[in-house]
Amino acid sequence: MLSAFGYRLGSHFFRIVLSPFTRRRVFGGENIPPTGPAIIAPNHISHFDPPLLGISTDRQIDWMAMEELFAHPVLAAVLRWMGSFPVGRSKMDYAAVRTAIDRLKRGRLVGVFPEGGLRTGPTSVLEGAPLKPGVAALAQMTQAPVIPCAVIGTDALYNPSRWFPWRHTSIWIAFGPPLAPPFAGGNKSAARESFEHLLGQKIRELYARTVREEHIPEDSLPQTPQKRKGRAL
Repeated sequence: MLSAFGYRLGSHFFRIVLSPFTRRRVFGGENIPPTGPAIIAPNHISHFDPPLLGISTDRQIDWMAMEELFAHPVLAAVLRWMGSFPVGRSKMDYAAVRTAIDRLKRGRLVGVFPEGGLRTGPTSVLEGAPLKPGVAALAQMTQAPVIPCAVIGTDALYNPSRWFPWRHTSIWIAFGPPLAPPFAGGNKSAARESFEHLLGQKIRELYARTVREEHIPEDSLPQTPQKRKGRAL
């Protein structure tokens, strides 16, 4: 069940909860179209990415969220109320794809993590790992533009010490210009593959430029949740 009120309420809640502990720097917000269908495609470094991205945009984002989050009935009801919908990650989830297509046809903004889960190091798009094919296929079927996005710093919130009041962990979020969807005719497979390479390249460019221009220190760059929690060297 979609609810604009539910999304606004959730966004307000996350702003209140996260503001004392984070300092967000958002770039390229003007690249998100004010109306019409579009896909947000960020790298994924922590479970804090969706709420922090949500409060950094003027439009509601309907997140394609991992199905494990919907296991608890109360949390599932809240997520659905805010516009999120589940997706299984072990195999192609046709129900999730149909839901995403329906949302885009209705002119909504859909959020999809093209890496398919949390990724750092060599498995991350930031270090050249290939993307999953889902975003390219979804864009091709709906002809919705895709907005590349780079997220930095959210993984630091896995460290319990970051939750001291007014610690203000720095978060950087950069949105790039929309990418035209893959061509829907001809060799569709080749068009999707080319688009995946382009999307990965644009995410890496956003990341590199943000790190360079904002002089982001090395200890703020993506690390695994285990390392942030002090459980791994």
